[in-house]
Amino acid sequence: MRLLDEQYTRTPFYGVRRMTAWLQAQGRRVNEKRVRRLLRKMGLLAIYPQPQLSQPAQGAPVYPYLLRGVEIERINQVWSTDITYIRLHTGFVYLVAIMDWYSRYVLAWEVSNTLESSFCVAALDRALCVAQPEVFNSDQGSQFTSLVFTERLKAQGISISMDGRGRALDNIFVERLWRSVKYEEVYLKEYRHAPDAMKGLRQYFEFYNRERLHQSLAYKTPEAVYRQGLKQAAETTLI
Repeated sequence: MRLLDEQYTRTPFYGVRRMTAWLQAQGRRVNEKRVRRLLRKMGLLAIYPQPQLSQPAQGAPVYPYLLRGVEIERINQVWSTDITYIRLHTGFVYLVAIMDWYSRYVLAWEVSNTLESSFCVAALDRALCVAQPEVFNSDQGSQFTSLVFTERLKAQGISISMDGRGRALDNIFVERLWRSVKYEEVYLKEYRHAPDAMKGLRQYFEFYNRERLHQSLAYKTPEAVYRQGLKQAAETTLI
């Protein structure tokens, strides 16, 4: 699982067959069945370009992708979310984060030892205490298609957008965030237990939002760009 996590972070477009072949090339005696089972356990299968992998909640509607060709021009225009696997010495946990596309600002995050929707709803509630987006984008996973999650968005009048099946790059900004989290924090720290992960991730997201300079943001921090956007929005409202 550790090797799968690292290789997936480098090559998220690898399906089960390629990942199996890669592991076998590293001298690991695995077959496709085992790799598929482990990836599913890690919550990584949802974005692979294969049929029937990102499963919506039973009976829940799937919403269309609304962002193809849309230019992102301001904060709170689009938020997006995703879940990633965080390894521990004694097991693993899952991390969900909600990000503003324009500023790359992480509005909220939560950690859980299961893939139930409750920790995703908790992150959404925290983010909505900060502001609310015009469009909220996610994949078609059961956590985000669950009625408890989508009803939160609909109650606020937020448009719901979902990635097309097998289109990992529809949510490219969160995928880039996961690469940063893994290479700049998780792989360096080697968390032993869940509290260690919580502490390390809290420190990292503080750094990411407030100190980490982004080339795509003209070497500004996400928090600086987000706060500037709030100021501009307030000035426009006054005018």
